[in-house]
Amino acid sequence: MGAVPRRRQGADVVGDEPVAGSGGPGQPGLSDGPTGQGSGPARGGEGLVRAYEAASMYYVQGETMEVIARHLGVSRSTVSRLLARARAQGVVRISLVQPGGAGSLEGHLAQVFGVRARVVPVREGTTEIHRLQQVAGVAATHMVDLVADLAEQAGARPGRDGVGPGSQGAHPGGQGEVGPGPQGAHPVGRDGVGPGVVVGVAWGTTMSEVSAVLPSRPVPGLTVVQLNGASDPVHEGPSATEVLSRMRDALGARTISFPVPAFFDHVATREAMWSERSVRRVLAVARRARLVVFGVGALDGALPSQVYAGGHLSASDRAVLRRQRVVGDVCTVLLRGDGSWRDISLNARATGPTPAQLARIPRRLCVVAGTGKARALLAALRARVATDLVVDDATARAVLELAHQRTS
Repeated sequence: MGAVPRRRQGADVVGDEPVAGSGGPGQPGLSDGPTGQGSGPARGGEGLVRAYEAASMYYVQGETMEVIARHLGVSRSTVSRLLARARAQGVVRISLVQPGGAGSLEGHLAQVFGVRARVVPVREGTTEIHRLQQVAGVAATHMVDLVADLAEQAGARPGRDGVGPGSQGAHPGGQGEVGPGPQGAHPVGRDGVGPGVVVGVAWGTTMSEVSAVLPSRPVPGLTVVQLNGASDPVHEGPSATEVLSRMRDALGARTISFPVPAFFDHVATREAMWSERSVRRVLAVARRARLVVFGVGALDGALPSQVYAGGHLSASDRAVLRRQRVVGDVCTVLLRGDGSWRDISLNARATGPTPAQLARIPRRLCVVAGTGKARALLAALRARVATDLVVDDATARAVLELAHQRTS
C-alpha cells in the first residue's frame, strides 16, 4: 500500500498486521469470493481480513474509498460495506477525547461536584427516548473501557481476539449462579466467585438502554452482580434479567441475580431475608465490586422511572414520598433534593446499596438523560454516589443551574 502520512483522528484499527497466511492485496486469502477469485460477497475470516485491509487504508493511511476500491478490485459500495463490517466486528473502534477544560460543561461539573463527566451533545427538539439512546451509547462504551482497565490492572488482560486466558466463553456458572463455573474456568472463593473483576449493575429504563448497545468485548474472569431487587412489578417494563443477559453476552461475564423485591412490605421481612445465607452471598459479591453502573430514578420525569411507574410502591407509599420531599432514587434508595436519605422511612424497606455503601466502591458510573431528571441527579451528586457521570448537555446545564440557584 502507498503510505500517506495522515491518520484519521479517533480511529483505532485493531491488530498491527494482516492475519497470518492471508497474503497481500490481490493474493490468495484476501479475495471477496469463497474460492479466492475476487468475486461475490466476502465470507468468514476472509471477509474480516478484507474489512481490516479496507479499514487500515481508510482510517490509518487516509485513502479515499475510490482509491481503496481500485486497490482491492471491488466497487465503492463494497468498500462501504467492508468499512461498516469493520466497525460492527470491532476491527475499528472510534473514540473521541473531549477537551474538558475549566470552561467546559465537564470542567464545571468536576469543579462543583468532583465527578469525571462525559457530556453528550444531543440536538435540540429531539425525543426523550432518542436523547436516552444517545447517552446510553456513550455510557456503554465508557463502561466497557472502565471494565477493561480494571481487568488489566487485575492482571486479566484480554488477548488480541478480546478473550484472555481462562475465559470459557459467555457465562461460566450461568446466570444467577454463584457456584463454580465449568471445568477449566476461574477458581472460586468462599463466595463462589473467582478472583476476577466484579461489576455491580442496577436495573431500569436507563440501564436497559445501556445494556442493549454494549460493544462485544469479552473480559476474562468478569462477574456482573445485580445491585438491587426488582421482582414482582405490576406493570411489565425493563427487567434486571434482561440487563444481566445482555451483559453476559457482550462481556462474557458470569452474572449473579438478586431475586428479591425492590422494596419489602415490612422492615422485619427485609431484616429476616438479609440473614439468609443465599442473600448474604450475593451481598458479599456486591461488596467486592470495583465498578458499579446505575441510572437515577426521578419521581416526576418525561420518561417514567420504573421504581415509581412499575408497581413497586403502593399509592400510600408514593404519598409518603411526597410528604418526605423525595425527588428520586439511586439503586432504589430514595433521596431528597439536598442528597439526604438516612431518615426517609421507606429506605428501611429498600434492597439497594445506600450512598454510604456505594461510596466504598472505587468507580461509580452514573448515567442520566433528560432534563426531567435534573433535580434527582442533583440529589444524587450531592449524596456523592458518583465518581463518573455520562449525561446529555441539556441536563448537565440544568443541574448546574439548579446548583447555582440553591447556593446563590
